[in-house]
Amino acid sequence: MLRSLGIAAVVAVLLAPPVAMLSGSARSQAAPELTIYSSLPLQGAARPQALAIVRGARLALDERGRQAGGHRIRYVSLDDSTRSVGAWAPERTAANARRAARDRSAIVYIGEFNSAASTISMPILNELPLPQISPSNSAIGLTRGGPGAVRSEPERYYPTGRRHYVRIAPNDIVQGGALAVAVRDRGCRRIAALTDGEVYGAGVDRWVRRRARQLGLRIVMSRRINPRAPHYRSLATRVRRRRPHCVVFTGITANGAVQLFEDLARRLPRAKLFGSDGIAESGFSDPREGGISPRVGRRVFVSVYTLAPSALPPSGRQVLRRYRSRYGERFPDPYAVYGYEAMSLALDAIASGGADRAAVIRQLFSVRDRDSPLGRYSIDRYGDTTLRTYGIYRVRRGSLSWADAVQAPD
Repeated sequence: MLRSLGIAAVVAVLLAPPVAMLSGSARSQAAPELTIYSSLPLQGAARPQALAIVRGARLALDERGRQAGGHRIRYVSLDDSTRSVGAWAPERTAANARRAARDRSAIVYIGEFNSAASTISMPILNELPLPQISPSNSAIGLTRGGPGAVRSEPERYYPTGRRHYVRIAPNDIVQGGALAVAVRDRGCRRIAALTDGEVYGAGVDRWVRRRARQLGLRIVMSRRINPRAPHYRSLATRVRRRRPHCVVFTGITANGAVQLFEDLARRLPRAKLFGSDGIAESGFSDPREGGISPRVGRRVFVSVYTLAPSALPPSGRQVLRRYRSRYGERFPDPYAVYGYEAMSLALDAIASGGADRAAVIRQLFSVRDRDSPLGRYSIDRYGDTTLRTYGIYRVRRGSLSWADAVQAPD
C-alpha cells in the first residue's frame, strides 16, 4: 500500500495529523453552545402573558445575534402547564426543572411564571446550582422570611445553602406599600383591611397595614374573611359601622372575591374598593366569566406590577415597538418587556461569567444600577429587584384599564 503511493505521498501521509485530532482541535477552539431554558404556562388562562414573555425573550436573543460572550446560545421554551388543568402543574414544573438540570449545556433557567411553581423548581435547580431568573414571581417567601413568608421559607428552596435565584418583578412587600400609597393618594384616611388569610393574601395584608400606618393612615378594621362563605352581607355591615374611606382586599379571586366586592359595594356606596393582583384576572373583572358587575367595577382599583407603555422608560417603549413590528400585535401584553429583560439580563451575565454557572450567578447578584426597559434597578442580596413602581388599574368593560403608577415607599 505504501509503495504504491510514492515517496512524496508517503511523507505527506506520515506528517499529516490524524483526522480525529484535527476535528478535536477545531472543537476545542470554539466556545461550547449554551442553552437557556424557560418554563412558563403556555396553556390556560395565563397563556397570553406567558407567550408574551417567550416572544420577548426570543426578540432579545435574536437582537444579540443568538450569542453571548463568544458562546452560541440556544433557547428552549418549555410548558409547565397541562391542557386538563388549564394552568401550571406541579409534575410538569418538576419535569422541566429536571430536564434543565440534566442538560450539561444549560446555563440559565427563566421561570417560573407562578410563585407556587417556583417553590417546586427552585430546590431542584439549586442542587447544581443552575442560575434562575423569574420574570414575574412576587411571593415574599421565595427570597426572604418574616411577614408574608411561612416557616422554613426561604431556606427550604436553597438546600445547598447557596442562592441561585433572582427576580425582576417587585415582591409583595413592595405591593403592600404600593397599595398603601394608592389609597392615600385617593384621599382615604380610614382604611378597612380584609384578607383571604392564605400565605399570599396575609403577607400583602401585613405590609399594606404596616405601610399605611407609616403614611399616617388609620386602620379602622382588620379582618380575615371566610373564603367559602355564601355571602358577606353581615361582614359588609360591620365594615360600614367603622366608616372607612377605602376597603383593601388582599387575596385571590377564587376565595370569595367577587361576592365580597358585590356585598361591600351595596353596604358602602361611597367607599373606594381596592384589591391586590390576586384578583387581576378576567374571572374577577368580567361579568361574562362570573366576575363583578359593571356597577361595582367602576369603583374598583387593582394593583399590578406590570406597567402600561406610557409608564415605561423610553427603552421599554422602544422594545414594545420592535415587538409589535415583529409579531404583528397592535397592543402587546406588558409581559413582553419582562421576557425581553429576563433574557437580556441572562445574556449579560453569560457575557461576563461565560460557561461557568457559579460565575453567572455571581454576575446576577452583582447587578447594580442597571438601565433596563423596566427602569433602573439593582439586585439585592436576597435576589430581589429594587424596582418599586406598581401599576394601578381600573375595571372597565370587563377588563383592567390603566389608571396610573405609584412608587412604593422604601
